[in-house]
Amino acid sequence: MAIAKILGIETEYGIAGGPDLDPTTASSIIVNAYAQHGRTRISWDFNDESPGTDARGILGVGSLAPMIETHLANTVLTNGARLYVDHAHPEYSSPECRTPVEATRYDQAGEEVMRRALRVANESLPPELAIALYKNNSDGKGNSYGTHENYLVARDVDFADVVRAMVPHFVSRQVVVGAGKVSFETDHAASAGPPFQLSARAEFFEEVVGLETTLKRPIINTRDEPHSDADRFRRLHVICGDANMSPIATLVKLGSTALLLASLEDEGAAAFPSAPTQPVHALRSYSCDPSLRTTVGDDEGRTRTAWDYQDELWHVADRYVRRRGGEAVAPEHEVAYILTQWREMLDGVRDEPHAVADRVDWVAKRRIVEGFQSRYNLSDGDAKLRAIDLQYHDIRRDKSLALRVGFRELSTEDEIRDAVHQAPGSTRAYFRGECVTRFPDNIVSANWDSIVFDIGHGPLQRIPMMDPTRGTRELVGALFDDNLTAVALVTALNG
Repeated sequence: MAIAKILGIETEYGIAGGPDLDPTTASSIIVNAYAQHGRTRISWDFNDESPGTDARGILGVGSLAPMIETHLANTVLTNGARLYVDHAHPEYSSPECRTPVEATRYDQAGEEVMRRALRVANESLPPELAIALYKNNSDGKGNSYGTHENYLVARDVDFADVVRAMVPHFVSRQVVVGAGKVSFETDHAASAGPPFQLSARAEFFEEVVGLETTLKRPIINTRDEPHSDADRFRRLHVICGDANMSPIATLVKLGSTALLLASLEDEGAAAFPSAPTQPVHALRSYSCDPSLRTTVGDDEGRTRTAWDYQDELWHVADRYVRRRGGEAVAPEHEVAYILTQWREMLDGVRDEPHAVADRVDWVAKRRIVEGFQSRYNLSDGDAKLRAIDLQYHDIRRDKSLALRVGFRELSTEDEIRDAVHQAPGSTRAYFRGECVTRFPDNIVSANWDSIVFDIGHGPLQRIPMMDPTRGTRELVGALFDDNLTAVALVTALNG
């Protein structure tokens, strides 16, 4: 039976400005500003980091594991999230969430965290050194940065089956959850010369399967770092997604993937359509064609558009839910909503794009860009159009174009504000967040699967959290009520 699809999003934000226009310095200012504003300076514990472990059991020739930058700003937030500097970008890694709606809310909370950090940082800087942040995926100069998703998957699912089942989804889902992009930045896309792409990230991928995340990017990342009991779980680390500004697009991106993974666990890879013969070519080609007419072939001799793939995959998920239910992903009403939105967005991009401009990022962005282009009679290559693309992703409320298009909301402003400070009660993030909130002076460091306490006497105490489904409000809420100090809590846990 499919296991609970604990999930979350890691977002590296684009950054500009700051002292000497140095992105690493500017990113550190942002992270430290929020740590000061949020009164949390708990360090990240790198003890369990193992980026070189490959799910295939090998280290591919020429592969390089991501570098761990332990010297840069890094802190744990009261909502259970991680805020740090990663490869010269400020990154918000959401807490573990139990459902796609919850994960979307905490992704939006991350945007609010960055807004607050930006405000505090810029109050300390002269106007000419002001920093700007963008929830996007490239700097316009050929450098791309990630919006990574994470999904809990049963360890007994063969990784080859994960690849077989999920490649068709990852190469085609941009048709409904792509963030859109003006022009292109790589030699691969130059041959097509698209004035507009469905995906901001697609052109930067070069391999089907691999360990790296910054060079030779793979559609399926093999980093085997579960941040949990490795005998029971794996974490599917998805690096081929876009940074969505639309909450419903984020929901469908997470929900569709989680449903398909649950289907894989319960029904096997045979339920999925055959992958393209050349997946990287398919990913790039689909992105370069907003008309949605491009077809690619598979090993069985069939040809499909990206829309065709998504249509088949929607039916895989729908049949799975009707046969087995979707409780591994979310409650029944939420699963029904995900399937409905996925279906409406899929049909809309083909038949009536304007009807889904309130949910599909690439449709909304393209309307803005084409309207501006027409109004000012600009050519496809005009730099002003790229500037419009960038402004779409500006997180400042008075600058962001995405905040003006009328996207459908998923959570209320109050719910998002609460998520900035409070961890979800549905996963182990609750335990981490409560410890950080209640006992910050007694915590030496923390990470996803443990917290290290200093209770004032004896050795440091490491509290393991190896099951992401444990440590919930329901399971440990009374423990906090009954133990009001760190000493009492640790004593009770060790007892």
